[in-house]
Amino acid sequence: MRVVNNEIYKNYIKRPLDFTLSSIAIVVLSPVVLTVGILVKTKIGSPVLFKQKRPGLNEKIFTMYKFRTMTNETDEQGELLPDSLRLTKFGKFLRSSSLDELPGLFNILKGDMSIVGPRPLLIKYLPFYREEEKLRHTVRPGLTGLSQVNGRNYLEWDKRLSLDVSYANHLSFKKDMNIIYRTLKKVIQREDIAVGNEHVMKNLDIERGVKKNGNN
Repeated sequence: MRVVNNEIYKNYIKRPLDFTLSSIAIVVLSPVVLTVGILVKTKIGSPVLFKQKRPGLNEKIFTMYKFRTMTNETDEQGELLPDSLRLTKFGKFLRSSSLDELPGLFNILKGDMSIVGPRPLLIKYLPFYREEEKLRHTVRPGLTGLSQVNGRNYLEWDKRLSLDVSYANHLSFKKDMNIIYRTLKKVIQREDIAVGNEHVMKNLDIERGVKKNGNN
């Protein structure tokens, strides 16, 4: 019976619930969103939003929205400076407080994302997933997820992707509510949030590309 209920939740309740909660959140948090947008414009510059293509449900590509946290500063050759030099103090605050994620509510409203699900990763990582890991794309990507409440960027790739697959295979209302609760707790306590270059993970394509080449 529990499995049936989980399937009902996944197929008929989760998306309407996402739509309802994201709509409420956008209305309630609109003063915060507007204020942060103005501050980003003033302190960092235009564009206010960071937009990037990411794979979503069934690997369908969508545009993910976040508040911008880095400047467009370049060197003498016109090349962008390293991320660590372009990430401003205000940008670090946005990341550590997770306020940079607020525009993602509009991705949820549109149906590109869910409140809870595997975080949408880079398109260039798609060829490097193992067959089982591709199951992470059988559900909508989330604003938060199981890996985010179990270490976030401090997890190794194998563990992080394993948690994504576990979520996709065992999605339930109870699990979603637990992840939301744990996410709010971590945001308030500022836990497991990497705001600069201190995260321990390499890019997935580099890590697995190196391993693949090393095996040849």
